[in-house]
Amino acid sequence: MSDSPSDAPPATRLRTMHPLLKFALELGPLVVFFVANGRGGIYLATGAFMVATFAALAVMWIIARKIAVMPLVSAGVVLVFGTLTLVLQDDHFIKMKPTLVNALFGGALLAGLWLRKPLLPYVLGDVFVLTDQGWRELTIRWGVFFLVMAVLNEIVWRNVSTDTWVAFKTFGYLPLTLIFAMAQVPLMTRHAPPESKGEG
Repeated sequence: MSDSPSDAPPATRLRTMHPLLKFALELGPLVVFFVANGRGGIYLATGAFMVATFAALAVMWIIARKIAVMPLVSAGVVLVFGTLTLVLQDDHFIKMKPTLVNALFGGALLAGLWLRKPLLPYVLGDVFVLTDQGWRELTIRWGVFFLVMAVLNEIVWRNVSTDTWVAFKTFGYLPLTLIFAMAQVPLMTRHAPPESKGEG
């Protein structure tokens, strides 16, 4: 009962993760995956990727005391598909993991929009403030982007060597996502509520 309003801002700041740190925690497991694949092959890389993924989640929890939905879902799929890859000694499972995750995210975003229950505000609403139309347009763009990335992953892993696919997953997927995210800034600026624009 000793909590007071003045205690709230520091608590809130503790739950905010610096964007560069967030980027490093997302990139880290991919770099581990790439290095381990080069040294010991796809199965060693899969095991290392699983460990690094959950280590990154642990760091996120320690720093922010919460884990975003998308990294949590992705980690769950990594656990399932990584385990199947190692137990069955079949690398098709870990290669299909990005396809499933992206298709799941894209399908969920577009289905939520169709059901008039947009999901993106729940994911990004504590970071950005947009009009309803802005959330709608941004949701459509991200939904389509995730589906395109799912198709792209299928094309890549089915037509190139394992090492090339690993390189694509490490150095292609995240940069493409960042470029796409930055390309959405004009839309988010255009659809910021008037009061938010005034504050800037």
